[in-house]
Amino acid sequence: MRTNPGYTSCTAWEAAVTNGGWTAKYWVDEAKKLHAQYLVLASFHSRLGYARAWPSSIPGSCSTKRDFLGELIDAASAEGLKVINYMTDDPQWHNEGGHEWLDSAGYSKYKGKTVNLQERPGFGQFSYDNFVEVMQRYPKLAGFWIDNDNAYWEQNGLYERIRRERPDMVLSNNNEDTPIMDTISNEQKTGMTPNYDYPQAVYTAAPRLIEACFKLPSSGAWWYSGSNSAVDYKLTLGRLITNAGSDVKALMAETAMVNGKFPANQAAFNNFTATYLRDIWESIGGTYGGGYLHGGLKPGFWNDGAHGVTTVSKANPNQHYIHVITRPSGATLKVRDNGYKVSRVTNLRTGASVSWTQSGGTITLNGISNWDQYDTVFKVETAGREGIIPPSSYTMSASASGSGHPPRTRRTATTRPIGTQRVRGRCRCASTWGRRRRSRTSR
Repeated sequence: MRTNPGYTSCTAWEAAVTNGGWTAKYWVDEAKKLHAQYLVLASFHSRLGYARAWPSSIPGSCSTKRDFLGELIDAASAEGLKVINYMTDDPQWHNEGGHEWLDSAGYSKYKGKTVNLQERPGFGQFSYDNFVEVMQRYPKLAGFWIDNDNAYWEQNGLYERIRRERPDMVLSNNNEDTPIMDTISNEQKTGMTPNYDYPQAVYTAAPRLIEACFKLPSSGAWWYSGSNSAVDYKLTLGRLITNAGSDVKALMAETAMVNGKFPANQAAFNNFTATYLRDIWESIGGTYGGGYLHGGLKPGFWNDGAHGVTTVSKANPNQHYIHVITRPSGATLKVRDNGYKVSRVTNLRTGASVSWTQSGGTITLNGISNWDQYDTVFKVETAGREGIIPPSSYTMSASASGSGHPPRTRRTATTRPIGTQRVRGRCRCASTWGRRRRSRTSR
């Protein structure tokens, strides 16, 4: 509702969206260019007037007559995509800009008791009712993206109710590692080296789903504020690739204008990415991140300043991909092989054979001159692994433990190289995670 030029009248905002030509199909088509599987509709937002882009019988904030949410769900479903609805817990911006966005009197009348929507318990009741209304009305809605927690929800079993009534829904929580959630979203992390390597900063422990949440425009607000903000292609594509190479889901925010169209810089990025990702999609779709839970070659920092990630095919564990996002200073790339016996290497984009040697646990690619400006992808075919210590030949034990997690000696069933183990039940801080993922060994 506060998307530039901004509205205080709910009916005026709805009219502007409709008269501007908003269509759900446009958003779905743009999502398909990015190979996205989900769309998250963020309208019921604390900084955007708490506007609900769907008809509601619950008074308390702006609610449209036109069912934008329903139209988006139907348009996405027709193309095999799913829709998640954004929900906020936060009333603190109730009068931002000098306008009162929440109607406590209207909601109090509806509830038959006095409820102050400007305070967290009262807003918790209001938003709780909206969760229930939306999940019951839209059977094809795929879940909720929840911006932090509200004590009222937790005290009154909101998440448990969603699990009972809609077990098909995915629940994602922003920034808080709430155990009942399917996904924890790690929002707008920065300060990594290189800056595109988003997985360095995520703190959710595998095997839980991990999501990275970031803006497409390199500057400005999470919503359209009136400017055609710049898009950093290297940063954004690097984030998408490193997330895929680390089994991290990528949630990228685009800032639509009132008419639903994206500013020119974002639209241009979508058009570029449609072709760019299509040409290397086999190395991203249907793959696992390499070097972690599912085998694969060593990612991270390589020789002569090179950096990138690896992926491995879910269908064929002997089919690997090396994504070189930062190229080495020379024409040679060296990657630890993690015990895989290489049989063939090609440039995925061109299909050209790549000269290679393998010795001492390292694959060396030679004579490379055709580096892609964002992501050079090499397809590496292997013939199994060698030099891996059989799991039956050793045990692992712990001499210390955290409270509630007693150490025990047990025989391991993993065939991953030592150095790639993840600790279940613990969250790593960003700095520790960044160091660990760069200290793998190949055996």
